[in-house]
Amino acid sequence: MSPPSARPRLWIKSRAYSGIPALVQGALHAYSNKMHRRHVLIAGPTASGKSALAIRLAQAIDGVVINADSQQVYRAWRVLTARPTDDEMSLARHRLFGHVDLEQDYSTGHWLDEVRREIEACNTNGEAAIIAGGTGLYFKALTEGLAEIPRTDPATRDRGEAALERLGLDVFRQELAMRDPETCRRIDIRNPRRVLRAWEVLETTGHGIAHWQDRTPPPVLPLEECRAIALVPPRDWLYARCEARFDQMILKGALSEVRQVLSLDLASTAPGLRAVGAPDLIAHERGETSLKDAVHNAKTETRRYAKRQLTWIRNQMQAWEKLDPSDSDAVEALCESFEASRAANP
Repeated sequence: MSPPSARPRLWIKSRAYSGIPALVQGALHAYSNKMHRRHVLIAGPTASGKSALAIRLAQAIDGVVINADSQQVYRAWRVLTARPTDDEMSLARHRLFGHVDLEQDYSTGHWLDEVRREIEACNTNGEAAIIAGGTGLYFKALTEGLAEIPRTDPATRDRGEAALERLGLDVFRQELAMRDPETCRRIDIRNPRRVLRAWEVLETTGHGIAHWQDRTPPPVLPLEECRAIALVPPRDWLYARCEARFDQMILKGALSEVRQVLSLDLASTAPGLRAVGAPDLIAHERGETSLKDAVHNAKTETRRYAKRQLTWIRNQMQAWEKLDPSDSDAVEALCESFEASRAANP
């Protein structure tokens, strides 16, 4: 029998293990796991070079770049969210970029459903998924699972907001803690949105968020079945790149994008309008602030966003392989290792 590496990539997926000796089944199972470990995760703060690295690795191992950035899903924001350009997208296959309308409610659950289908397609085609982005919650849901909490209705949310405003946060969360102490031990009780969300779930389902979290289904892609790389650059290097990139966004048409979005006359609560930099440039286009002040404020928010992303990586991605993208030798060595792996396992 020829070794597994000589067989078509779909062989394991297309044949059942029944009737195969146990020793061979074990070998096939190990080979199947090796196939899944070909998938790559690339997390990192904004402006750290995730897209360029993802494209390079996709070219090295015949992979598909899949978006894991909650802002780059929006169709209307290409320049403002630094979505890959047409030229960049021509270098490798890209999925889940620019396919959501600004007013559409697009949650972590929506993304997880879509990325699950993309990973399944990659498995079927024998391709590597290169999942790259800066949304830490997406990666946490992907590798650890996402609690399937039923949706809450707007009427319940309205009642909760009214009660929060009437009682104040301290009293509101005290009453919640009496009814659902376990959830209150797990959430950030200083964050009114988190407290309100916990109240909504309890009111709607009769069970607290902790109850649903304890029933989280298995993850789509466990961390041990892929290679997970987190980009952790020096802050001075990163902040300089954030500022320079925002300047380039202005030159490349970010203000034109904002004008097009304003022409849609969307509600101010549209989820896509919260993209970093959007509120500041919208304020400028409405005559509420100067361009200089809008750019300054947007750059400040971008640095804060990058800092939050770095904090998430430090606290939530301790098991991930770390890479300093400012170290060109380290980046080149990583890319060469993938290229060598592909050459050894065509």
